[in-house]
Amino acid sequence: MINPDPGSFRDPSGRVFIQDDRVLRAIYEMGRDNFEAVQKAGVLDALIAKGLMVEAEAAEPGLADTLEPKPAHLLSHPLIPFISYPYEWTFSQLKAAAILHLELHLEALRSNFTLCDATAYNVQFRGTEPVFIDHLSVVPYEEGEIWAGHRQFCMQFLNPLLLWAKRGVVPNSWYRGSVEGIAPEDLAAVLGWRDKLSFTVLAHVVTQAKAHKHALKTETKEKIVKAHKLPKRSLVAMLEGLKSYISGLELPGGRSVWSDYAGDNSYNAEKRAEKHDFVAAMAGSVQPDMMFDIGCNSGDFTQTALEAGAKSVVAFDFDYGALERCYSRFSQSKLSVLPLWLDAANPSPAQGWANSERASLGDRGKIDAMVALAVIHHIAIGRNVPLDMAVDWLIGLAPQGVIEFPNKDDVMVRKLLASRKDIFPDYTEEAFLQHVGARAEIVEQKKLGEDGRLIVQYRRS
Repeated sequence: MINPDPGSFRDPSGRVFIQDDRVLRAIYEMGRDNFEAVQKAGVLDALIAKGLMVEAEAAEPGLADTLEPKPAHLLSHPLIPFISYPYEWTFSQLKAAAILHLELHLEALRSNFTLCDATAYNVQFRGTEPVFIDHLSVVPYEEGEIWAGHRQFCMQFLNPLLLWAKRGVVPNSWYRGSVEGIAPEDLAAVLGWRDKLSFTVLAHVVTQAKAHKHALKTETKEKIVKAHKLPKRSLVAMLEGLKSYISGLELPGGRSVWSDYAGDNSYNAEKRAEKHDFVAAMAGSVQPDMMFDIGCNSGDFTQTALEAGAKSVVAFDFDYGALERCYSRFSQSKLSVLPLWLDAANPSPAQGWANSERASLGDRGKIDAMVALAVIHHIAIGRNVPLDMAVDWLIGLAPQGVIEFPNKDDVMVRKLLASRKDIFPDYTEEAFLQHVGARAEIVEQKKLGEDGRLIVQYRRS
């Protein structure tokens, strides 16, 4: 089966299809000349060799004949194991993706080619490593042309990073609600006057915001493009300046609510070792190609699952401080871990055009196993989701896995109940086991210490 990717339709010069474990990229007549020029110059091969772009090769002869309309060229490249979106990335991931985009653009310009757009959705992560995925974005450069993707780069890379670094405001919810990113005119309204003293902010946010408003009143885009010329040396200087500036951006100081969770919880070292053994036993028996770790914190149990036999892990957490440590940890070890932000009570939905351009969390890949440690009380008590519904959602993520249940005597549950009325009479171990057993086989269950948390391994029928 060859199925069109529902998120690939905006570029009439090509289309992406999915076939089993690979991606097929069709290049139509509209994109033939540009692609052949790029191919002849060896630019794609050079970008691939430098690790900036995902690998690609010509698909087998005759396969193009099965597609309608028939493409002029058909490429094949490996499937990214799990598609993620910029509004799920940490600060460091968005920063790494922005730098990769700028490096690729600069590399292309050295061979007299450029990028026709600057969307963050053209960057994906393989583990902690960003890679560019759109081979049709590289086109021949014409001397003096303006940077066509300038505003898009600012909206989808620079502006969210500035909001995070300069105002301490996490942009992900705003970004998810406006999938095209954060407009300069919107960001300019929330930046402080000291922030605007920066040349980069002045040039790429303030001036661009004013120019956009002026253009809407007085000029068509065609007139603007004809009136403004940007020499290649100026474009290179702009890209290098942005790269230097973004490289220097840092998160503001401060600790988050759960950032010290790994060292501030209700179980001692012995109980923690028991939990590691439980997770290792599940991962060792299942040997998942891809596993979810819901509530990964800094990645301790992710590491355990990988050492026990998991091939790759998508590690989710609600806490950005924990995710930053997780990303740093696995960036250094180079293990196949993709840290992502997740609000378990409000996971990323299907959205964009026709509610299918960006896939929902549950529709982005085959997940073989799942671990949810210290999570269910945040959903059931922290967010008032009935226990049976919380269990149903977790078990629905993967056919096998591990779920931890802290009872109301647990110190972390008591923290959640400290400032509110207990309206959760059904939040009990007995009810939890009943709900799990109604949806799957309980392979094993264990109390972590005599009065500790309950942990279960399940297997769906």
